[in-house]
Amino acid sequence: MNTQFSTASRFRRPLVALAVGICCLAAARAEDKHPQLEKFRPLLGKTWRGEFKNSTPEKPVVDISKWERALNGQAVRTLHSINQGEYGGETLIFWSEEKKGLVYHYFTTANFQTTGTMTFDGTKFTSLEKVSGQAGGITEVKAVGEVRADGSLLIKSEYFKSGEWTPGRETVYREDPKAEVVFK
Repeated sequence: MNTQFSTASRFRRPLVALAVGICCLAAARAEDKHPQLEKFRPLLGKTWRGEFKNSTPEKPVVDISKWERALNGQAVRTLHSINQGEYGGETLIFWSEEKKGLVYHYFTTANFQTTGTMTFDGTKFTSLEKVSGQAGGITEVKAVGEVRADGSLLIKSEYFKSGEWTPGRETVYREDPKAEVVFK
């Protein structure tokens, strides 16, 4: 009996190694399906903490953002919450073959959502989104994000409201593995 087990084990090892190799190749191919998402790699698998530019010690405004690979590499998911869940949202970014570009959907805890497009220029990415739902009269949002040389992430936005663009938020994020996205 022991001899059969040993013989069977010897044959299983190469089969297991082959199966693992095939799985790794399949996983690599899945990640390679959308090389356009590769530009997000410096952000993925990390949690980021950012203080808004207008944050003060008396009235802090802190955003925690988590970036991760989603849907077998078909998308990038971000989750974020401001001030321990006062506001938050979830975004799915994916390659649209139809639009030949990056498209995303953002869902919020504040009864509105957005749909937008994103482009890259070096280490900067620019987004433009249409807002639907109750967003205080804001109908569009533009943002520019940049992964900076020091490893931080800067995001600046503008809001289109009442027929004009106005400054939105400006936040510098730094990786913070202990930070947590909180939804109430």
